[in-house]
Amino acid sequence: MSDKVSRRRFAKLAGLSAAGLTGPLGAAKAKPALPPRAGFPAGFVWGTATSSYQVEGAVNEDGRGASIWDKFVRIPGKIEDGTNGDRANEHYHRYKEDIALIKDLGCKAYRFSVAWPRLFPDGDGQPNPKGLDFYNRLVDELLKNGIEPWLTLYHWDLPQSLQDRFGGWRSTETCKIFGDYAAYVAKHLTDRVKNVFTLNESGRFVYFGYGIGIDAPGLTLPQAEVNQIRHNSALAHGLAVQAVRASGRRGTRVGPAENIDACAPAIDTPENVRAAEIALREMNAGYLNVIMSGRYTDAFLKFAGPNAPKFTDAELKIISSPVDFLGLNIYAPQNYVVASDQGAGFMPLPIPKSFPHMNSDWLRVGPETLYWVPKLAAKIWKTDAIYISENGASGDDAVTPDGKIYDTDRIMYLRNYLAQLQRATAEGVPVRGYFLWSLMDNFEWVYGLNKRFGLYHVNFDTQVRTPKLSASFYRNVIAKNAAGA
Repeated sequence: MSDKVSRRRFAKLAGLSAAGLTGPLGAAKAKPALPPRAGFPAGFVWGTATSSYQVEGAVNEDGRGASIWDKFVRIPGKIEDGTNGDRANEHYHRYKEDIALIKDLGCKAYRFSVAWPRLFPDGDGQPNPKGLDFYNRLVDELLKNGIEPWLTLYHWDLPQSLQDRFGGWRSTETCKIFGDYAAYVAKHLTDRVKNVFTLNESGRFVYFGYGIGIDAPGLTLPQAEVNQIRHNSALAHGLAVQAVRASGRRGTRVGPAENIDACAPAIDTPENVRAAEIALREMNAGYLNVIMSGRYTDAFLKFAGPNAPKFTDAELKIISSPVDFLGLNIYAPQNYVVASDQGAGFMPLPIPKSFPHMNSDWLRVGPETLYWVPKLAAKIWKTDAIYISENGASGDDAVTPDGKIYDTDRIMYLRNYLAQLQRATAEGVPVRGYFLWSLMDNFEWVYGLNKRFGLYHVNFDTQVRTPKLSASFYRNVIAKNAAGA
């Protein structure tokens, strides 16, 4: 993968950098790791996930409006293989077949996203009843098969009309309209959907879409505007939380799903663990921390200086509306840190070129990330319910002459990450569930169809789904409720 989409660059999202954060390495003795218990806690939620634009297809059917991705994929050179999501996995028509795949895995939960322009073709105005009909059918089919629906309100497919009229997330008008959309979804679906994620990966869609222009809508704006857009996305999250509370059925739970800038201690010593805790808060100060704490940290505002977002106390109160859980998308370590007696108290270490990774260059293999990040996040933000809302890996996924896919690379990745997650739950870290990305190969944004993350292989010409060896592995994990499958 090109460095232009490296997740290492997410460190910039909080407005901090490693500049000046130098100091001696921690010298205290490392403490031995505790062995994980036999399995995950009873009632642990095992799921898998997709998103609307990546799988649904049918972009011009049944009244769906255009999204910013429908326009962006047609800009020459933006998508690695020149493909688009017009057809994708045809999930809009094949959802029953795909739900059968989820059931066959033994998953009891499925995280999907609603396509905003399928419900409101222009983002606001009159709703499209055929769009709601699809999600009613989808939810009913999930429940019929014993699978709990976990709904994401926004997974990047902003209605193009809102981009054209208001500049998308550059305007608080879009935030207000998002709140209205969230209220509509909550009113019509939370009689059956009990868990709602607000925005997926603000860190990615803001920085990549408005900062460096490699995701939709493809803009390259000054840092001050990027920081303001990130603030607006946090405001939209808060408005959505309030809308779900006001319009949803009693007992509906709601929270964010964020690609947290993952920080871990380079060596497990008290000094370095404390440094990693500081780093996790400060590297995520521009979004998650303000959501969970209701304020921007002093270090963030000082570093941002004149580029800091403009905000009011009333906005901070909305942004920090209490959530029921914290969703964390964790794939790879962004920062290994050690203690420092200078700067912010931590020093991010450079990542060597030889660091192991999957077949996406950014996807470094750091299983301990799935131990440290939830553990530190629970302490920093005092949450008692964390869900790993995404984790998974791309692989080479060659189809062998016998027609099968022996993706032992993905199994290696999952086995080691889940072992570390099990270690966390054994120590009482409140991780309540895990959603594997993804159910099946799909349209993988700027990579098009080139990167495959699925448990099921998809032939995009025939739309045939074929289970990979990792599907059997995950089925075994779920059946045993344990990582050592």
